[in-house]
Amino acid sequence: VQLQASGGGLVQAGGSLRLSCAASGRTFANTIIGWFRQAPGKEREFVAAITWNTYYADSVKGRFTISRDNAKNTVYLQMNSLKPEDTAVYYCAAGYYSGRYRTANEYDYWGQGTLVTVSS
Repeated sequence: VQLQASGGGLVQAGGSLRLSCAASGRTFANTIIGWFRQAPGKEREFVAAITWNTYYADSVKGRFTISRDNAKNTVYLQMNSLKPEDTAVYYCAAGYYSGRYRTANEYDYWGQGTLVTVSS
């Protein structure tokens, strides 16, 4: 599975961005697609994930929405009401869903990351 993340950029606080994660190659049932982010000097953290359900970190709940377009093999992360603390490199990842989704080691495939910068 190959993943290509895109859509990052510079936005003012309160603004919106939509990230895309295009998947190619072998896919399988029970696939989970997740978004993680890593800010400078910090550990990579879970943001959101989607199977037949959606899951969110508390810090983004109500502001971010994860969705998928199966026809395009693409997962989106709509980010609204952005805050400076959302600034990070955002990564999409894929794996076999085993019931766990919050830790990076649950995912086997990773995209290259896309930078989101939110200015105050």
